[in-house]
Amino acid sequence: MFYVCNLVCLDERWGCSAGKYQLKFDAEEICYLVKGKVKAYPKGSSEFVEFGTGDLVTIPKGMSCTWDVSVAVDKYYKFQSTTSSQSSS
Repeated sequence: MFYVCNLVCLDERWGCSAGKYQLKFDAEEICYLVKGKVKAYPKGSSEFVEFGTGDLVTIPKGMSCTWDVSVAVDKYYKFQSTTSSQSSS
């Protein structure tokens, strides 16, 4: 599901007006809401997670959900790489 935390460095910016949005996340996303208020409903569920201004949220890869945005969103975000590199000494 979703995890709400606090504080990280992110490099992309996105926003949307109030409304309902069907979203699918093909990669894990970490986002920080500069402003806004969202109720996120995972596909097929009537339960939701609410987050808003000042929240840091991790959205797992493969998540399909509806964002019910009651206050316009302005967020910074970053998609997490699914590959990892290892160095040997």
